[in-house]
Amino acid sequence: MTGRPHRSDETGVLRRGWQALRFYPLLLLFAVMCLAWSLPAALLFRVLPSEAGGRLGRWGISRGFRLYLAVLRGCGMLRADLSALDTLRHEQGLVIAPNHPSMMDAVLLTSRLPRAACITKASLWHNPLLGGGVRLARYVRNDAVRPMIRQASTMLRDGGQLLIFPEGTRSPLGAELGPFSRSFAVIAEAAGAPVQTVVIEGGNPFLAKGWPAWRIPPLPLVYRARLGPRFPPCGSAEAMSRQVEAFLRHAAAAEEEPGTGGRNGRRRSRSRAPATPLPRRDLA
Repeated sequence: MTGRPHRSDETGVLRRGWQALRFYPLLLLFAVMCLAWSLPAALLFRVLPSEAGGRLGRWGISRGFRLYLAVLRGCGMLRADLSALDTLRHEQGLVIAPNHPSMMDAVLLTSRLPRAACITKASLWHNPLLGGGVRLARYVRNDAVRPMIRQASTMLRDGGQLLIFPEGTRSPLGAELGPFSRSFAVIAEAAGAPVQTVVIEGGNPFLAKGWPAWRIPPLPLVYRARLGPRFPPCGSAEAMSRQVEAFLRHAAAAEEEPGTGGRNGRRRSRSRAPATPLPRRDLA
């Protein structure tokens, strides 16, 4: 005679089913929203002047991502405090250099930084969901180093903002930060622009390296962005790269303590490195 399922097992099944009913439609919504912007953006890319198209493209991406995050928050699937980024919105000639734990980073950051252009993989220019928006926004391709540095530094000298991940790719899931590229520092030095570090906290594995988009993560997704120190151009790309890398590695090590549970470990006290204080608000 088989016994009845344990009540906790039944509760777990119901919880997972409810999460799936919310998660997959919202994942589909993201794809639909991206496609809905990518198609007209591809046409506008061909007819609008470069400067006007770039402003419109970056604004459109920012507003679309901000709307999507608001939907996630309204459905109880997201808790994110990104308010610290608002202080950067109107700054000119600034390189923004965050850590890169997941693919959500670009969505979170650009939702609050409508003037920032990103360094992107060349493959995104041909992606049906994102390609049109990326082209219109005049994001900078990373497939040719010298043109990338020239385009990005010119944009910074003209007062633009550049969002670039120093690691170049996402950090390995459950491991330390990956190797850093000096490209961001070379661009900053070429343009005479300061580098503003940003630390993305949360510890959620969703869309980290090795986590497929269709796999349901722990919900709600929790993120927080805080500003780290700003590094002025010092005349040496190598020196600036070392300083930024040292800070971001220190911040990542202070965020979690290995070997005590969780994705990488137990959350511990915040890094004591200089940082701009954040208001205690739950904002998407």
